[in-house]
Parts: sequence; structure tokens; C-alpha cells
Amino acid sequence: MKYTLYKFNTMKRFFVFLVAILVFSSCNDDERDLNKDISIPVSVLEIKPQSIEKYISTTGTVKPLKETTLKTEISGIYNLQINPATGKKYALGDKVKENDVVLLVENKEYLNNIKHNSLKLSLDISKQVYEKQKSLFEKGGVTQKDVKDSEIAYINAQNNLDNALIQLEKMAVVAPFTGVIVELPYYTPKTQIATGQDVIKIMDYSELFMEVNLAGKNFKTINTGQEVRIMNYTLPDDTLKGIIAQISPSFDPETLSFKAVLNISNKDLILLPGMFTKSEIIISKAENTIVIPKEYILSKQKGNTVFVINKGLAEERIITFGLENPDNVQVISGLSENDRLVIKGFETLRDRSKVKIVK
Repeated sequence: MKYTLYKFNTMKRFFVFLVAILVFSSCNDDERDLNKDISIPVSVLEIKPQSIEKYISTTGTVKPLKETTLKTEISGIYNLQINPATGKKYALGDKVKENDVVLLVENKEYLNNIKHNSLKLSLDISKQVYEKQKSLFEKGGVTQKDVKDSEIAYINAQNNLDNALIQLEKMAVVAPFTGVIVELPYYTPKTQIATGQDVIKIMDYSELFMEVNLAGKNFKTINTGQEVRIMNYTLPDDTLKGIIAQISPSFDPETLSFKAVLNISNKDLILLPGMFTKSEIIISKAENTIVIPKEYILSKQKGNTVFVINKGLAEERIITFGLENPDNVQVISGLSENDRLVIKGFETLRDRSKVKIVK
């Protein structure tokens, strides 16, 4: 009796177990069938040939190629001149042309000591004497020594006048090149000012330069004449052109970096001296090639992968990189022109997933 009851219980447990297996299997089949009908919404981008550049990014502060601070060379009365372009006295931000007289230092005593007028008259007389002595020498009226002495007197008179003109020029503060007034210390008009005072600072920033430090690993890829893009965060729509002008062959032993100097064309005066800018030194380019943003690439153990759409299904592709920059990558294998690259929803996809394309 006990054996019969034990056998019955065993058969009962086996039957329950079999039923459970059948129910579980049926649920899995239903779930698979349900999943077959689910389409994952994705957005796609049709691949077209583009260009790509590999570049090195760096930053620095731009400085003018030409700048100077002008000082007074004599003491005297401060007299800022009128800017003919504005009809007013020169001011900060005014443009000046080469040889414009921006300031006069008036000193009557200094001017009298130069004796410009008498020196000019002395030159005229010594010239006449020299010409007359040459004429008399041709007629035998004077000796060659007389001619030489008159010539020496004439040359000395010319030198004296030239020196006087140099002294006169010290009374005027003159722009040495075309530029913009960026500093103009204030002095009370018509008051005495000492020798050696800073009175004006001029910059020509139509051409700028920027010193940058580059990683030593890039030394062999940097050459003079290489193209550079220059940008400033306050000017998002303006990109200026520059070139590598100088490269130092010396490395910093602490940072293992080297110095380069960039020259920047700024003819429209978009960038201002002292601005902090970003530069992109272009190393290499590729034209008419497949380029995709890095953000659409998945990094997996088997390699870098993307998804494309093929006959309503997601197709996983392993891709090979060519040129790279911080944002984009050239794909040299794994993608073709007109492939539809998944750009939204790719994170949850598997190979052969059913998809629905949405905008």
C-alpha cells in the first residue's frame, strides 16, 4: 500500500513538472512572436561624400606684429595735434597714418639754439663760394687747395643744417607706421612735459601673431607655411586664416613641448590684440570620402560599429577609421555611399532588429 502511494505521488510530481515546462515554453514562444512584431523607431542619415581634415587644436593670445610706444625726446609745452580725419584732437581708437604728426613739444629756447635759419643761410653762402672757386680754378685764378677748402666749408654747412633738422624733428612726435592709437596718457594741454615721457602707443593689428606650445609628438607633422584656422568664442561666425611662420627646434625639458609662432591675417580688424583664441593647425586632408560624426559610433569588443538600415532591418557594420579629428572620422571600410546610417535609436539596436524610420 505504501509503495502504491509513493508511486502515485511520484507520477503526480512528474506530471506537474511536465505541465510547467509546457507552459513556460509556450510563454517564451509567445514573447518571441510578440518581439517579432515590435519595430524600434530610429532616425537615419543618408551618407554622401564629404571632406575631412585632421588638425591639432591649441590656444593662445594674439598680439600685433607692429606696436610701439612713442616718447618725448625733449622737454617743452605739450600740444596734442588735430586729427584731420575727425577735426578734433587725436584720441584713443583714432587711426593714424605713417608720418602723421600726433604731438608737438614746443620749446622756444630749444628752437632758438638750433639756429635753423642762420644755418640755412650759411649753407647757401658756402655753396655759392664753392661754385665760384671751382669756376676760378678752371680759369687759373685760384689753387686746387682753395677749391678743396671751399668744398669742405660747403660740406660742413650742409652737415650743420642736417643736424639742425634732426634736432627740429625731436619736437614732433610722429607715427612711424599706419595704425591705431591704443594708449594716450593724459597731460594737461599747454603745460610743461619732461623728456622721455610716454605720450602715445600705436598698434597695427591688421597682421597678428600668436605663440603656441605644441606636444613634442607632433614635431614631425608641423612645418612652416602650414594652414591654420583661428577662432574666438565671441566671434562664432568668423574664422580667420593663418600660417605657421616659425618653429623652434628646442624642446621644453619639463613639458616635452616645442614653441611655434602663427601669423594671422586680420585685415578687417575682427580680432583685437590680447584676445584669447583657438587655433586649428591642419595636418592632412581627404576629399570626396565617407565621413561620419563620432557620436554615432559604438565601441565594442569586436571593433567600432555602426548600424545601417537594410530592407527594414538594422544591420550592424564594423568600420575602419582613416583620418580623425575631435568631431568626425573618415570611414575607409564598412560603409558605402548612400547607406542609411542610424543616428537616433542605435543604442538599443541589435543586428537584424526590426526598425521603423522616423524623422
